[in-house]
Amino acid sequence: MTTKYTPDHEWINIEDHDAAVVGITHHAQDALGDVVFVDLPEVGKTFAKGDVAGVVESVKAAADIYMPVSGEIVEVNEELRNQPDLANSDPLGNGWFFKVRITNMAEFDDLMDPPAYDALLKAE
Repeated sequence: MTTKYTPDHEWINIEDHDAAVVGITHHAQDALGDVVFVDLPEVGKTFAKGDVAGVVESVKAAADIYMPVSGEIVEVNEELRNQPDLANSDPLGNGWFFKVRITNMAEFDDLMDPPAYDALLKAE
């Protein structure tokens, strides 16, 4: 299992060869506060790296969810639609947003590893 991070505070985790799981980091959910709504992408839709794939709304603000890599959405977390607070209580687990079939693995390889992401957080 390999987890990488974006400068926009999304994480992506390759579980198997078919799809990677995407969510927001602890830092992102802390900054947002209590999540009250998520707008998830449509299964089957294709996005380029950096495209807005969804929105997360909290009591403080709304934030776009950016695609960390190019690919096709193969699954969304329906449980998160019904319980958006999972993004707060378990952002790296049950609070995942969607699964994507990566079309360009070089984009994944270019993302930050955990030490690089930690360095980004310390610099902010």
